[in-house]
Amino acid sequence: MSFERELNKRSGSQCELCAATENLKEYQVLPTQKGGLDESIYACTTCINQIDNPGNEDLNHWRCLNDSMWNEHIPVQVVAWRMLSRLRNQDLLEQMYFDEDTLAWAQATGEGEDDENKIIHRDVNGVILTHGDSVVLIKDLKVKGSSMVAKQGTSVRNIRLDHENAEYIEGKVDGQQIVIITQYVKKI
Repeated sequence: MSFERELNKRSGSQCELCAATENLKEYQVLPTQKGGLDESIYACTTCINQIDNPGNEDLNHWRCLNDSMWNEHIPVQVVAWRMLSRLRNQDLLEQMYFDEDTLAWAQATGEGEDDENKIIHRDVNGVILTHGDSVVLIKDLKVKGSSMVAKQGTSVRNIRLDHENAEYIEGKVDGQQIVIITQYVKKI
């Protein structure tokens, strides 16, 4: 059975956050260790767009968290915790309980922290970078540990953010996953 079919079966063919039945797709809950069903949710594009773009939340849409926070699957609970933290809903957050590992996973993206403690990734021009953005290299970069040189002007799509260091992002260049310093990229 395919991975997406397993998610579809687990979710009952609906968004695991808001119960929408259209425009559903797999969403990996970052940071991932090994990927797979235990680190993904099945969500609608409305939820995914609001998760990936902080500041664009529709408060009425997220009333669904009253129910989804009790979902039996850990990745759904983690995303619910993150959104409740972002929306500053302390009443519901106080009802949730996680073991240490799950809480560390939920907090890994910085949700729930004060803005001054959050790690913010910025490109060379100071533009804020988010997970999934595309960037272009502004100079040739020698890749440590290999003979590869990532050339200036190379486009890197679907970047991932390092949640411990604001200067590092990850992306694929010529099929190889590399770490890139943010001062050498510009958001497209």
